[in-house]
Amino acid sequence: MQQEAQQVPPVLEPLVQDRPLLLVGHGSRDLDGRQALLDLGTAYQALDRSRPVIPCFLELTEPSIQDGVDRCVEQGYTDLSVLPILLFAARHNKFDVTNELDRARQRHPQITFHYGRHFGITPSILDLWRDRLQELDQPQWNPQGIARAETVLLFVGRGSSDPDANSDVSKLARIVWEGSGYDTVEVCFIGITHPRLEEGFRRARFYQPKRIIVLPYFLFTGVLVKKIFDITAQQQAQFPATDIVCLPEMGLNPRLFEILRQRELETQLGQVQMNCELCKFRLAALGDGSASHQDHGHGHGHGHGHGHDHSHGHGHDHGHNHGDGHGHGHNHGEAMVDPYAEPAQYHDRIWQVP
Repeated sequence: MQQEAQQVPPVLEPLVQDRPLLLVGHGSRDLDGRQALLDLGTAYQALDRSRPVIPCFLELTEPSIQDGVDRCVEQGYTDLSVLPILLFAARHNKFDVTNELDRARQRHPQITFHYGRHFGITPSILDLWRDRLQELDQPQWNPQGIARAETVLLFVGRGSSDPDANSDVSKLARIVWEGSGYDTVEVCFIGITHPRLEEGFRRARFYQPKRIIVLPYFLFTGVLVKKIFDITAQQQAQFPATDIVCLPEMGLNPRLFEILRQRELETQLGQVQMNCELCKFRLAALGDGSASHQDHGHGHGHGHGHGHDHSHGHGHDHGHNHGDGHGHGHNHGEAMVDPYAEPAQYHDRIWQVP
């Protein structure tokens, strides 16, 4: 199934202010993954040229967040909107991007950042997946006419060392499944947390489905998405009696532009809200907070009620592997030691604050 962008652009609500927008992606060494964010920035800019839209990356590739901020300063701006192009609020969103903004503010103290929300679980994203699943019911994608009642959905998240973010993957998968008519939905991850993708396939086969639909819950392609496709192909070869279909990443879907506009407007209207009640970093700070304070200097307990100025006073270590700050990485194609490889190790470590 090929991802195709809708030709009719979405109708965007007018912005309140002429304020540049930094689109901050995670970053990838995969050239296709890097280009996908740049293409998103170009397409979103084309929908409204009233202010600059500047894509940049947290790590692994250029331009960096610092480069993006410098570009805005060179154009004379002092107020900047910043949107994390991330699906869920894990460590990258909660700390790493904001650390970079702290560094930028130290170099440009006149700047005010207005930090927006991640994508999260929204009606637009639910509609996106429902539309794509509806397309898979068509004969060209389902030539055997396999019923939804004989089909299992396999929802694949990236995987995070933040339990709050992992639980959001399960929540979204459940909402997509509710009322869909599919036999069931299984949730798995490509790295860090459990169950991993191979275990997800094993669980899906337990229901003896005629068809398994794999949903990689990713915005863009990259090393991990390509790994999902490779493992899916291996599973199809190993179990040919079950039809396995792997959907592509979300890509430049018009529904994502609608969400981007909502998030950008929130930054301009001061309506950004974060739900941090189950954030392990906040919970640690509400206790003695020693681990969090020793490593990050977070006297505010992460709490997001501080207006998103993020004056944490701590820097960002560019030498880390950058999984979610644990040094285990996101398996960016390199052979890295994964301290969460075994479930017992995972359960021992997951609620610890690094």
